Amino acid sequence: MVKSVLVAYALWAVGGPLGLHHLYLGRDSHALLWMLTLGGFGFGWVREVIRIPAYVSEANKDEKKERKNPHNMVIPPVSPVRFAGQVCVGIYFGTVALIGLNSLSFFYLIVLPLSVGAGVHLVSNVGQQTSDLQKTLTACLVTSPIFYGSTLSPLPISLAASVTASQNRSYKPPQTPGSTQKLGPRLYRLGLAWLAFSAPIGYCIFHNTTATLYYLSDSIAALLDMFWFLPWLRSVLEYILLMPYRILCALTGGGYQEEAWRKILEILLKEYTDREKEALQVLSLEAEASLEEISRNYRELAKAWHPDHNPSKDAEAMFMKIQDAYEVLLRWHRPRRFK
Repeated sequence: MVKSVLVAYALWAVGGPLGLHHLYLGRDSHALLWMLTLGGFGFGWVREVIRIPAYVSEANKDEKKERKNPHNMVIPPVSPVRFAGQVCVGIYFGTVALIGLNSLSFFYLIVLPLSVGAGVHLVSNVGQQTSDLQKTLTACLVTSPIFYGSTLSPLPISLAASVTASQNRSYKPPQTPGSTQKLGPRLYRLGLAWLAFSAPIGYCIFHNTTATLYYLSDSIAALLDMFWFLPWLRSVLEYILLMPYRILCALTGGGYQEEAWRKILEILLKEYTDREKEALQVLSLEAEASLEEISRNYRELAKAWHPDHNPSKDAEAMFMKIQDAYEVLLRWHRPRRFK
């Protein structure tokens, strides 16, 4: 069936961030990428307003079995946009793995590099192009041990994988007659892929909400701190990272709704973890203790157990325990400082 530009634009406007127009045009890899990144983090969806006619033309050529690889090109031309997308999506997949799967054995050696490689290859496979999956994953597995245990390890792993994928890019072979599958099996495969991606982070969010929010906060802070020498760039990145929150406030009208979301976040963060409960016990505090009470008890206990003032053999160990407990509780109170 011949594809319509008007239908493609209508689907782009209604469900573009979910990849409905790509699903209509038979671009399943692109549709999956948009489902998992909400339209390429919004930027890809906006950019497609001028790309849809080309997508429709390409889909109609496939329908008529007219598409052929360019005779004058052995490999596709280098695309800076595709390369940037590979790096960003690789980091995104790696960050999701860090949040939801970091408790697995051999995480930094196997799980993380495979997750980053999957993200890079998904972008490589968009449209008429593809890349060598085996070489991309090999680059990830080789790079990962170098940055073992680092929170920022998805960045170098994604860069290495993106360079490898770019060096081994190629055109997909033209479709053969009868190779087009029905919508049902395509949706089934896309649903399985979406479930595999979202299940780990969904489990982590619902069963460990506080730790997840803290990790996201620390990861964003670590990323922004890398650009301390360029304040303007740091501000731009911070604005982009907070874009989903700003969009949410805009959709809900801001004002009262914005304050309501802040209150919800506060309620979620009031749930103590086991480590925080232990810290409360160390400082002899109740669960409802304020920041002032925490600081007061810390000063009193630190003074009493300081090795310079307490000759006990356990003084140094107890002093360090008090210090750690105070830092844990300060961390718990930190989200309230941004009201």
